[in-house]
Amino acid sequence: MNVLAPPRARLAVEVVHDLVCPWCFLGLRRLMRALRRRPDLQADMIWRPFLLNPDMPRVGMPRADYVVRKFGGEERARRLYASIAEIGRAEGVAFRFDRIRRTPSSVDAHRLVRWAGHYGRGAETVEALFGAHFTDGRDIGEPHVLAAVAQSCGLDAGEALRFLHGDAEVDAVHAENLRAHRLGINGVPCFVIGGRHAIAGAQEPEVIERLLDVALVEAQDS
Repeated sequence: MNVLAPPRARLAVEVVHDLVCPWCFLGLRRLMRALRRRPDLQADMIWRPFLLNPDMPRVGMPRADYVVRKFGGEERARRLYASIAEIGRAEGVAFRFDRIRRTPSSVDAHRLVRWAGHYGRGAETVEALFGAHFTDGRDIGEPHVLAAVAQSCGLDAGEALRFLHGDAEVDAVHAENLRAHRLGINGVPCFVIGGRHAIAGAQEPEVIERLLDVALVEAQDS
């Protein structure tokens, strides 16, 4: 360690997200890009669940049925997904919506993130879940898929599966979703920096950096 280097400032960064939200995947990539540009800052990441489809059955539903319910039809969904995929390429995200055959409930995926966080693997698990769903088209509502994702992040698949087969953290996920709505968060991604400053949407890194600066100045003055 360089003893002459100034200590890094620390900021809490809350990521309110849903793991079936493509804009959240893009927003996270942009957030992480902004943070990499700030070696003076240590971000303490806090993963906050949000449920875009709170009434989704735990077993999920066929993608075709979901598309009709969500967008009114395949053609509108195809245009939207093509636009998102184009933006994704600029962020190094290979969206493959054509591979998704089933839209899952994201409750168990959020539970896995919370479980992984106890082992210091929350960030890796979030990234891996986004990739599993949006690039590989895997069903991240299926316990064995989730356990395999956990294993890819250096966690024990058997332990993950035992956790997922129980009900631990289910109430916590729903409580976090309710909390977000009570705070006025009605869409994701939303980043809350320093506990006070919120920014909604998949904003460009430059926009996120400006908010980081505001939060840092406030933290240093307090």
